[in-house]
Amino acid sequence: MINILYEDNHILVVEKPINIPVQEDNTKDKDLLTILKEYIKEKYQKQGNVYLGLIHRLDRPVGGVMVFAKTSKAASRLSKQVQTHQFEKKYYAVVEGNIEEKGKYVDKLLKDKKNNITTVNPNGKEAILEFKKIKSKNNLSLVDINLKTGRSHQIRVQFSYHGYPLYGDQKYNQNAIKKQIALFAYSLSFYHPIRKEKVIFTLDKPDRYPFTLF
Repeated sequence: MINILYEDNHILVVEKPINIPVQEDNTKDKDLLTILKEYIKEKYQKQGNVYLGLIHRLDRPVGGVMVFAKTSKAASRLSKQVQTHQFEKKYYAVVEGNIEEKGKYVDKLLKDKKNNITTVNPNGKEAILEFKKIKSKNNLSLVDINLKTGRSHQIRVQFSYHGYPLYGDQKYNQNAIKKQIALFAYSLSFYHPIRKEKVIFTLDKPDRYPFTLF
């Protein structure tokens, strides 16, 4: 069962499990959007199609906080906040190497949709993130990331490009062993689409290796 963090008539905030796609992809595996629509249909005994607006995404192997809109008005207002960078998204990641205490990466990222891979490229879109190191151990570092833009695979690509690839990242870490990627969306804050007040939802860091090192 999906961990529901908050629900009202306008929004649904959940913890996305790892290795579940947010929406249907070519694997045809069951996706989070479908699961949540079924949950709403069953809980409220709804007939016909259920509306649930997808506002933002997490990569399939990544878990963490996500918000969905239960009305088109809420979807429109939340999507506008994403576009105007009013969403604040924070992540925990374990990267390889002893990274500096804090930093900011500003790069241009270009997505190759055909191969589903993103690269640093002068023709790409600006990608910005800030980070602080929490702790280093065994040549790994736990970092707290404040994502300023939401480019495809952004965190994974930028840390890899700057010499600190994510632990377990099969796509952007050449030395990755076949383990779960150490990236987790632990905090999400935004303005409630109807009440207009700022809301924040947080989760503890995952209870699995390598997060448990720290």
